[in-house]
Amino acid sequence: MVSITRFFSGQSCCLPMILIPLAISCSSKQEMPQKPNIIFILADDMGYGDLGCYGSKRIKTPNLDRMAAEGIRFTNHYSGTAVCAPSRSVLMTGQHSGHTPVRGNMQWKPYGQLPLPESTVTVASVLKNAGYQTTLIGKWGLGVEGTSGDPLNCGFNSYYGYLCQVLAHNHAPEFLMDNGKKVYLGNKVQYTDTSHWTKGLGSYPLEVKQFSQELFTNRALNFIEENRENPFFLYFSVVIPHDNGEAPKGKRYSDVPSFKPYENKDWTESEKGYASMITYLDKEVGKILNKLKDLGLDEKTLVVFTSDNGGDAPDGFQTESNLPFRGHKRDLYEGGIRVPFIARWPGKIHSGTETNHVSAFWDFLPTACELAGVRTPENTDGISYLPSLLGKSQPKHDHLYFEFHEQGGKQSIIKDNWKLIRLNVKNPKLTSLELYNIENDMLEQNNLAAEMPEKVAELFPLFAKNHIESEWFKLIP
Repeated sequence: MVSITRFFSGQSCCLPMILIPLAISCSSKQEMPQKPNIIFILADDMGYGDLGCYGSKRIKTPNLDRMAAEGIRFTNHYSGTAVCAPSRSVLMTGQHSGHTPVRGNMQWKPYGQLPLPESTVTVASVLKNAGYQTTLIGKWGLGVEGTSGDPLNCGFNSYYGYLCQVLAHNHAPEFLMDNGKKVYLGNKVQYTDTSHWTKGLGSYPLEVKQFSQELFTNRALNFIEENRENPFFLYFSVVIPHDNGEAPKGKRYSDVPSFKPYENKDWTESEKGYASMITYLDKEVGKILNKLKDLGLDEKTLVVFTSDNGGDAPDGFQTESNLPFRGHKRDLYEGGIRVPFIARWPGKIHSGTETNHVSAFWDFLPTACELAGVRTPENTDGISYLPSLLGKSQPKHDHLYFEFHEQGGKQSIIKDNWKLIRLNVKNPKLTSLELYNIENDMLEQNNLAAEMPEKVAELFPLFAKNHIESEWFKLIP
């Protein structure tokens, strides 16, 4: 087994934790069912403006719009960072990107991404210890089979899907992983050659027999059915609407089952593929909500829907996917990190509500702890947003911190509607600062750094305060 025992210089974030049951199920003392089920649906590269309930005019999302109408919509929710693996590491560990073990899409041998270290406390391990049945369905990206980051070593009772993010680019792959075993699907694929950046691991379909998302939904519905009498945690980590960069130009959505209902639109193939993928996912979310209702689990289940980072939409959708914000995936502007967030829990969450509470991916672990009635691990950076879900008084973050290790390295701080961005951190000769008031300047067009040096001086020390240097991800030269 591959083991990573020391990730940070001078500090470890992966010491085993003892989870102590609480007599009261949450610190806010809200009345709730004993150990409610939790379904966390994570879209892949979906922008803030891609859903009807967040302003989309062209993409049809009736089930997610209904979910928002029956639940709560967050307007100030942030992903872990601006790209896949580190954002998912933040979600699982409850540690922001200056502390979490995986901070970039680092490839690992023989394949996959850098695994979570041995004994990492995750949302799944917390809930498993609290008596939940836990499963991962979809994309993981935090370690493959036989490593310390294997989902079975990270708190999941079972998993089905893609362990490697590169393989996940193909929605009709040669195989999927089912608890450590390859399950071949009958799809005919073309792999990249070893000179490609994917080192021969990337692929695109030549002949589609089975679409992965359909298989994921079926597995999720079966899991819900099988665990209807037990508290369960379903991490439904779909790969929609992520495109396939390994496919030939113009064919990045060739694995989509159908371009309905957009097949007759005067759009490019990529636009039709992008929109139809999101509408397809919307239909699958509707199946899950209907399943809960049919089984009488509606009032026993919290369902969350969000995206791992900002959108990366093709062609004409680029300008509207992340509206009303600037930027997209890989940016620390709002468009790269502010994401849709919908939660539904009939009988507990008031229907049709909205909150501007500032929250982030690292808040999910303490929220899950509060729901499960166990103490939150001490090394989390998060604050439970359960009070906001239930319409109660909500503790707030002093500030949020983000870092990004591609494109020269970036950091950002958000505090009281002020945002300080530091670019080219890895190259001191090119490092620059940008300061925005994101309440008055939502598009982050008016850089106030030169005009307001006192505000820069106030926020700048928070970069060092929040960053612990990593052995694997060097940010500070």
